[in-house]
Amino acid sequence: MSAPQAIPSAGRPLSAGAIALMLMLCLTWGFNQIAVKLVLPDIPPMLQATIRSMGALPVLFLIGTFRGVKFFERDGTWKPGLIAGLMFGIEFVLIFQGLHFTSASRAVVFLYTAPFFVALAIGVPQPNVDSQVLLGDLMIVGGAALWAATTLVAKGTRLRFAAPEKALGYQVATSIPILGLAAWLFGESITHTPSPLSLGLMAFQAIWVVGTTFTLWFALVKAYSASKLSAFTFITPLFGVVGSYFIMHDTLSLTFGAAAVLVIAGLFLVNRPSPSVAAPRDALLNVTKT
Repeated sequence: MSAPQAIPSAGRPLSAGAIALMLMLCLTWGFNQIAVKLVLPDIPPMLQATIRSMGALPVLFLIGTFRGVKFFERDGTWKPGLIAGLMFGIEFVLIFQGLHFTSASRAVVFLYTAPFFVALAIGVPQPNVDSQVLLGDLMIVGGAALWAATTLVAKGTRLRFAAPEKALGYQVATSIPILGLAAWLFGESITHTPSPLSLGLMAFQAIWVVGTTFTLWFALVKAYSASKLSAFTFITPLFGVVGSYFIMHDTLSLTFGAAAVLVIAGLFLVNRPSPSVAAPRDALLNVTKT
C-alpha cells in the first residue's frame, strides 16, 4: 500500500469519518497531559519525554513500512525535517518541564489556546498559583509557540510532500538526543521500578499518542482544510480540564473555568472559515494540535 500524495485541501468538507477521527484525537490529546502528570512520581519529565520518543520511532517505521513509505529516499526534505525536529524537541522540553510545575488542567488550556488569548488566561486567579506555577504556564505557552512554528515549517516547505510518517519521523528522531541531553543536564534518573500504571501510560504515550495520533493528524492535514480541522481541536481543552478535575482532582475555580470556555469560544469564532477567505488563510490557521 503506497503512501498518499499531497492533494489540495482548501474547501474540502470534512467527512463523517474525519469528524469522528478528530473527536477521538481531541479526547486523546486532552488526556495526554494527565498521563504525563501521573507518571512523574516514577519517571522524571525529560526522561519520560525521551523514552516516549524512543518508543514512538519504531512505531512510525512499522506503520510507514507497511504503507510503502521510503524513509531514506533523497527527496529534499531533510533540511526542513531537521529544523522541524529541533523545534519539536525543544517544544517538548518546555512542555514536559512545564508540567512538572503547573497542573494538567492549566497546561491543556494554555497549550491549545496559545498564543491568541494568553494575556487573558494568564491573568485568571486560581488557588495555590505562585511564581513556580506561572513559570510552568509560560513554559507550556513556549511549547505551544514552537508547535505552531513546527507546523508552519511542515506546511511551507518540501516537507509537505513527505508522507506523514516520514514528516513526523524527522521530528521524533531529532527530539531523542535533545530530550536525552536535557535529562542529563537536569540530573534526572529513575530511582525505583515504575509502577504498572506508569509503564502502561508510557506505552500509551509512545505507541498511541506520538506514534499513531500525531501521524493521523498529519494525514488529515494533508487531506482536509486546516481551518476546518483546527475548529475541532478547540474541544481538546474541555476534555483535558474535565479529565483533570475527575482524575487529578485539580482545584478549578469558577472564574478559571469560565475564562477557559470564553477563550475556546473566542478562538472558534476567530478561526471560523468564511467562503471568501478560507483558502488564503488555511496555511496560517493550522497552528494548533496535540
